[in-house]
Amino acid sequence: MKAKISIITLGVSDFQKSFEFYGKRLGFKSHNYKEGDDYAMFEMEGTWLAIFPREKIAEDKGVEDSSNGVAGITLAHNVGSKEEVDIVYREAISAGGKPIKKPKEAAWGGYSGYFADPDGYSWEIAYNPFTDLS
Repeated sequence: MKAKISIITLGVSDFQKSFEFYGKRLGFKSHNYKEGDDYAMFEMEGTWLAIFPREKIAEDKGVEDSSNGVAGITLAHNVGSKEEVDIVYREAISAGGKPIKKPKEAAWGGYSGYFADPDGYSWEIAYNPFTDLS
């Protein structure tokens, strides 16, 4: 098996609200989405982000619907400088993201901040001075 993630799918409670947040407010480009669909994929560098109603993910897996796991997952968006962290963080908050932690120097030597999407999924905006992940 290759060490790669092709698609990260977030189970969302309000598909339209999440579609608007990612597609319209954050400006992520959707792929092959048709009005009325309940699944959307967004093009990203290196992987894809998808949203799908949480209860339908549970049904597809054959498990009971649960919001467990949201707190234990962080999606990271790395940029090339501390200044870019501040810019992207402000853009995310302006787009409707909920502030979790304002950007600041991190214990591991980088610089990062956190916001949450409409379903509470955490996004870290980070600058890593040791490894270029931007």
